[in-house]
Amino acid sequence: MKPIRELHDLVPGRLPSHLIEAAQPVVLRGLVSHWPMVREARRSDRAAVDYLHGCWRGAPVAIMTGPPEIDGRIFYNDDLTGMNFGRADAPLPALMEELLQLAEVERPPCYYVGSTTVDECLPGFRAHNDLDLSSLATGGTAAPEALASVWLGNRSRIAPHYDLPDNIACVAAGHRRFTLFPPEQLPNLYVGPIDFTPAGQPVSLVDLKQPDFERFPRFATALEHAQVAELEPGDVLYIPSMWWHQVEALDAFNVLINYWWRQSPAHMDPPVFALMLALLSLRDLPAPQRRAWQGIFDHYVFNADGQTSAHIPAHARHALAPITAEGAGHLRAHLIQRLRQR
Repeated sequence: MKPIRELHDLVPGRLPSHLIEAAQPVVLRGLVSHWPMVREARRSDRAAVDYLHGCWRGAPVAIMTGPPEIDGRIFYNDDLTGMNFGRADAPLPALMEELLQLAEVERPPCYYVGSTTVDECLPGFRAHNDLDLSSLATGGTAAPEALASVWLGNRSRIAPHYDLPDNIACVAAGHRRFTLFPPEQLPNLYVGPIDFTPAGQPVSLVDLKQPDFERFPRFATALEHAQVAELEPGDVLYIPSMWWHQVEALDAFNVLINYWWRQSPAHMDPPVFALMLALLSLRDLPAPQRRAWQGIFDHYVFNADGQTSAHIPAHARHALAPITAEGAGHLRAHLIQRLRQR
C-alpha cells in the first residue's frame, strides 16, 4: 500500500480548482479545521456532543447495532444468509450520550449511523459548518448540488465498496482510516452478492484486518495497488466515483460529514440497473453470442462517438440520439413495457 497524495496550506473551506479532473484520490489536510464542530471535537468528545445537541431538531436516526464480538465490522453473518448487526431508531442525543458512556469500555457494542441527511437530522449544522463547492463547476456550469450526509458512531469498519457519486469526506470528530482501491482491482477484491448487501452497495468479502490469503489469494495484488490515509478532525478526502474504499472509525466517538454529487444529468438512471439486466439477459448466453453482444455494447455505448449514428437523420435517431430528460422518460417507459411482457 502507498499513501494517498496530500495537499496542504489550502484556503479554509474552499476546494482547490481542478480537484476532480484527474479522478485520483487526494487528502486535503486541514481544509475544514475552521469548522466550529471541529474546534469543539478537538477540545473533547463531550464538547462535540454538546455542539451537535444544539443542531438537532428532534428527527430520530437509523442505527446499525452489533455485539462486541463483531469488532466493529458491519458485515454479513458467517454463512452470508443474513447480517451480523441489527437496526434500530433512536433520538440522536440519546445515542451520543450512550457513546460517551461506552468510551472507556474495552469491547463495547458497535453503534453506527450511516448516510443520514444533514439538513434533516442536524438542520442548524451547515449554517456554520459547510464547504464551498463552487470550484467544482466546469464548462461554465453551476456548482453541483451535492447531498450532505452525516456518519456517526464509535469504532466501526465498513468493508470496501464503491459509490457512483464523487465523494468529499470531511472528518469532523475522531480519526478515520481510509483504504482505497482503483476500479480495475475489482477482480482481486472478491466482492460478495450484488443484490443482497449490508448497506446497499456490494462489498468485498475480505477482512482487511485479517486477510485470508488462502481463501482470497488475489487480494495480495489488490493490496499492491491500495492507497491509504489516516485523517484527523479537520481533514478532508476526495474519493473519485467508482473507487473502492474501506472506512474505519478509530475512536470511541466519530463524526464524518460527506458530500455526494454526480457528474451526469439527473435523468440518467444508475448504471447498476444495466448490470442487473445484463445478468438477466446476457451472462448465460453461449460464448459466441456474448462476444457478439460485447461488440454491440462497445459500438453503441463504450466506444460511441459522433459518428456512431451519423448515418441516421437526426430526427430519426430515437434512442441513439443524445439522451435528454424527455428521451430518458421514453426509454424508461419502453423498457418497463418490455419487461412487463415477460
